Amino acid sequence: MIVPGIWNSDAEHWQSVWQRERGDDAVRIAPASWGEPDPGDWRDAISRAVASCAEPPVLVAHSLGVLAVADWLAADAAAAAAVASSEGPTVAGAFLVAPPDPAAPGFPAAASGFPAPRPIPAGTAAARVPTRMVVSDDDPYCTADRALAFAETMGAAALRVGPLGHVNVASGVGAWPAGRELLGAFEQTL
Repeated sequence: MIVPGIWNSDAEHWQSVWQRERGDDAVRIAPASWGEPDPGDWRDAISRAVASCAEPPVLVAHSLGVLAVADWLAADAAAAAAVASSEGPTVAGAFLVAPPDPAAPGFPAAASGFPAPRPIPAGTAAARVPTRMVVSDDDPYCTADRALAFAETMGAAALRVGPLGHVNVASGVGAWPAGRELLGAFEQTL
């Protein structure tokens, strides 16, 4: 399940490439507020997209999408409990790439309602969702140290990938085959 950042991911972005490669097996969130992101709208969009999946999806989030997934998982105990049922989780895992820092000067003012990742309530189904956070060493929207702190806060395993900027089209990663390999290895553990 694709969870892009602000303004969605264009056709050349690795998320869009991966979605095309997976065909009907992939779904993308559809918030009404792409350009003026509203956290509640994005949480609802994630919930709708998860509910539309026949199998528990792996959430593949980039940039603001990472903050949206973190917010969705940690929103409150009731929402976290809704992530899983007695039959098992409705989310298989979360693969989070290049989180932005809401406290950084370059963070979009339009997205100021999104908080930094918070701890996921212990003992909830959301706390049991396997999570990986991909961290670039030279992301202009978040220092590596801050991204590593976000991963620790969420209980996510951090995957440092070296200097890949914001891991987007402007960074020159293209279809990002190395990222696809990281995702594949993660999916094998689920």
